[in-house]
Amino acid sequence: MSPVVSLAMPFFGLILLGFAAGRWVKLPEAGLAWMNFFIVYVSLPPLFFKLVAATPFEQLTNGRFIVMTTLCTVMIYFLSLAMGLYANRGNLRDSTIGAIVGAYANVGYMGPGLTLAALGPGSSVPTALIFVFDSMFFFSIVPLLMAFGAGEKVRFLPMAWLVAKRIFTHPFNVATFCGVAAAWFKWTPPVAVDTILNLLKGASAPVALFTLGVTVALRPLTRVPGELPFLLLIKLVVHPALVFLVLTNIGGIEPIWVTTAVLMAALPPALNAYVMARQYETYVQRASAGVLVGTLVSIVTVTALLWLIAEKKLPGL
Repeated sequence: MSPVVSLAMPFFGLILLGFAAGRWVKLPEAGLAWMNFFIVYVSLPPLFFKLVAATPFEQLTNGRFIVMTTLCTVMIYFLSLAMGLYANRGNLRDSTIGAIVGAYANVGYMGPGLTLAALGPGSSVPTALIFVFDSMFFFSIVPLLMAFGAGEKVRFLPMAWLVAKRIFTHPFNVATFCGVAAAWFKWTPPVAVDTILNLLKGASAPVALFTLGVTVALRPLTRVPGELPFLLLIKLVVHPALVFLVLTNIGGIEPIWVTTAVLMAALPPALNAYVMARQYETYVQRASAGVLVGTLVSIVTVTALLWLIAEKKLPGL
């Protein structure tokens, strides 16, 4: 158990350190804005760029892996949506945000740091691919369902423009696309630029994890939805189990890619659940509770999965 604890505890320790700081240190919440800006626009994009740019281009076009992992996310989202519709008596807007808690893993802040630490450089490409295509799905489905839930008439061109803008201007996606282009042209940045990118890449994981802990600590736990245990069961157990079953049964996927996808699926709900809830002014307190409780519970579930991976207990891998 020691190697797993040595890996998991520093990782979750940074989250808990941020959580403790957020609870005990009385600093204005507005200060998080610059930290979030640094993470989203400055440090994590170089990480995604470096991961993808260093990969042979042919590995970036694994259509079977992209389709299967995204399909799993879609299935889990609609399972969570059905659960939410039942619990919320058909309220589509609340259920749309609730389903994010059950399906949208924290693949941005937590994914790259954990997969690279646990699985090594071979996990870099599947990590980036899952982030990009999961983001495309959520940036597409959420505005559409929220419009339906509000009784709005969905106009195709404005909706398509909104979705495309969110997909193609997200800093992580832009960095990934640039990394794909660099891999295609076999381009490497100048030494000085590359040094800056490496410094920012190294800062991304610890700052993101600490900020995640602070952000979760500052979200009030005032209303826990009755469907939350079921949503977290779907997110933390059913989602990774489904990814494992699908990828191991279709064949032709490298074991490191399968393991990466399972680990990414096992991550707790993304902060985007809370961000989107605030954006649409619905399910806000319950989304906050989902992110907080899900992150804390994942300390146990993700550590258990890391042990299964380290001990080679996952059948067929």
